[in-house]
Amino acid sequence: MPFPANMSVSMERLARELNVLPQDVTEQFVRGSGKGGQKVNKTSSAVMLTHLPTGISVRGDQHRSQALNRREAFKLLLLKIEVEKRGKESKLMRAAYKRKKQKDRRSRRAKEKMLKDKHHHSDIKEARKPVL
Repeated sequence: MPFPANMSVSMERLARELNVLPQDVTEQFVRGSGKGGQKVNKTSSAVMLTHLPTGISVRGDQHRSQALNRREAFKLLLLKIEVEKRGKESKLMRAAYKRKKQKDRRSRRAKEKMLKDKHHHSDIKEARKPVL
């Protein structure tokens, strides 16, 4: 099985870096699931890919097109293999870490805003006190 014809150059480069060979990947076309009714029930447009050396298996069934599902499944397979081989240095893990840091930053900003509002409310209450 060759790599998908419409695979991006960056994905091909990643496959070479990870030593993922086309003959190491088994491909199976199965029926999709979810919305789509009769069309989904009749056609085998979902793709299941298994990388034999690592045993990682993925399924692509987001699109109605078999070719698009094949490309998406291959992308996902490469990302999962990268996570297994590189761990924290992988693209997926770096993106997850970045999202976590952004959430932390947001919560810090939210805390500062809350304290500022508390201060403002305290100032208003202080101004209500009678002057002696």
